[in-house]
Amino acid sequence: MTDDSAPGGAEADGPWDRRLHIVTGKGGTGKTTMAGALAVALATGGRRVLLTEVEGRQQIAQLFDTPPLPYQERKVASAPGGGEVFGLAIDADEALLEYLEMFYNLRRAGRALGRIGAVDFATTVAPGVRDVLLTGKVKEAVNRPDGTRPGGLAYDAVVLDAPPTGRISRFLNVTSEVAGLAKMGPIRAQADSVMAVLRPERAAVHLVTLLEEMPVQETVDAVAELGRAGLPLGGVIVNMARPPLLKARELRLARRGELDPEEIAAGIKEAGLEPTPTLVEALAWEAAQHADRVALERTERAEIAALGRPVYEMPLVADGVDLGTIYRFAELLRAQQMVG
Repeated sequence: MTDDSAPGGAEADGPWDRRLHIVTGKGGTGKTTMAGALAVALATGGRRVLLTEVEGRQQIAQLFDTPPLPYQERKVASAPGGGEVFGLAIDADEALLEYLEMFYNLRRAGRALGRIGAVDFATTVAPGVRDVLLTGKVKEAVNRPDGTRPGGLAYDAVVLDAPPTGRISRFLNVTSEVAGLAKMGPIRAQADSVMAVLRPERAAVHLVTLLEEMPVQETVDAVAELGRAGLPLGGVIVNMARPPLLKARELRLARRGELDPEEIAAGIKEAGLEPTPTLVEALAWEAAQHADRVALERTERAEIAALGRPVYEMPLVADGVDLGTIYRFAELLRAQQMVG
């Protein structure tokens, strides 16, 4: 399904026209995996995409099975049709050095400040400044010119593996965060330029969740908070989705503890096993647990649907995520029209 609506009823361009895709989610939902899959999906067909991270955990390198990323863009994957995915682990200290060089020609002095701990001190006292530095580097990549490429830009799209949902609104709403620190000057100008990129026609925040109570509740809260901050909402990616193993009637009977023991025993015999009373009872209990989970997931799906955002589903991968999984998920995102 496509995502062509913007907050407040304003029309935005389609998903591919957006230059910046921000991926967030509660820890453990697979947001980095989805960010990587989205980058490959966007790069498919010969496009160049930059995948960035800001949490200092080198998860892009782990995801694509490459050495740790330096503070420079490096190709991490090829996409079908000749596309390329580059990776960048954004470091706040290095971003500050770039900032000092750009505005004050103080890169060498900045390194000296770093050695005495002044950089950490400044960003600890004023954490909003750190977010301005990190998001400012993302903004620079979105807008970077390259006259040798079609469209005149270095990248066709940028994907940001962002902080978790509990911090995403504060992380992105940098103008608000620095309002008490800088009314004017380079820091405020940098924050304003970041917010200029975060318009519905240019950017979207996508949320990754599981069909479980806590991740869904964090997603609901994040959608409300992002909406209040006027930040551009994208779609919701439901990760690790599992189809029911029983038919609707069997699910109802299982929840009530009314499955026919003889039918269970017959199924065990067909599998070539001895249907002992203990085994029949254990399978009935497993069926009840499965039916309860399906009912819970149905409730959580309704909560997600009520958000009014496009929803995309990725299946549970039983044997773990590897590079092949990333390409498979990229194909599924394209098949579900998250990207063009």
